[in-house]
Amino acid sequence: MKRQTRTFVVVALAIVMGALASFAVYRAVARIPVRQIEVATKFAVVAAEAMPVGTRVTRESVKVVAWPEKTPLPGGFAKVEDVVDRGLVAAVVENEPIIESKLAPANAGAGLPPTITPGMRAVSVKVNEVIGVAGFVVPGTHVDVVTVMDTPSRQDTMSRVVASDVLVLSAGTRYDQEDSKEGKAIRSTVVTLMVSPIDAQKIALVQAEGQLQLTLRHPLDVAPADDTPAVWKAALFTGAAPAAAAPRPAPARVAKPKPPVLVAAVEAPAVTRVYVVETIRAAKRSEDTLK
Repeated sequence: MKRQTRTFVVVALAIVMGALASFAVYRAVARIPVRQIEVATKFAVVAAEAMPVGTRVTRESVKVVAWPEKTPLPGGFAKVEDVVDRGLVAAVVENEPIIESKLAPANAGAGLPPTITPGMRAVSVKVNEVIGVAGFVVPGTHVDVVTVMDTPSRQDTMSRVVASDVLVLSAGTRYDQEDSKEGKAIRSTVVTLMVSPIDAQKIALVQAEGQLQLTLRHPLDVAPADDTPAVWKAALFTGAAPAAAAPRPAPARVAKPKPPVLVAAVEAPAVTRVYVVETIRAAKRSEDTLK
């Protein structure tokens, strides 16, 4: 038998034996019964569709799904009745679990009011394309409120930040953040801001006495700007310091008459003159005092 023939026969036998061995292993594995491991599950309420901020949760907008018991959901719900008729204070996407922190308190209703943080206030300001940064002041963004106001005391115009890092709740009648995520502008004439009570008073004063401007902030920029120094019109071009307010004249002081100083007359003591007489007699010397 030739060498090439022997090589061919050996290779063929190896292929046949390998195929038979593989088939035998496959049949052996196929006969092993399937063992199912039961995973303990609970139930969780998730969103059946995407819902923006302020949406009132209904039975049709949520569903119940199985949830692994070993991975508990903090603040989650197992019954649909626990979330129905409550408003959303944060947007949710489809199949996202509904948790307590995303819902307004029971019986608080839906819409914009439940989204206001306790202790804060919502105040609306009138804007245009310039004040509203070309419509890019949309729900979910943060802005600084700048005022331009005349000051009669210094007879000059100044601008300064009156409220810093303010959250925009709504633009016009829209309070969902879908457009802000996509970078779209919202043309509106009114913007609602969430501020502290003292900042709400400042903004109310600015709208009544001066002009208002909104400046858009970077989402990650949270540094306060309340301590930014004011800019004065006199110092903007000339570099001169703003004119100081005229000081109030001090009230005239009436000099009280001083009481006369009484000097007691002191009689000078009489001066007594003393004379010393020196007498020399031979070798003897003596002194005599005469008054």
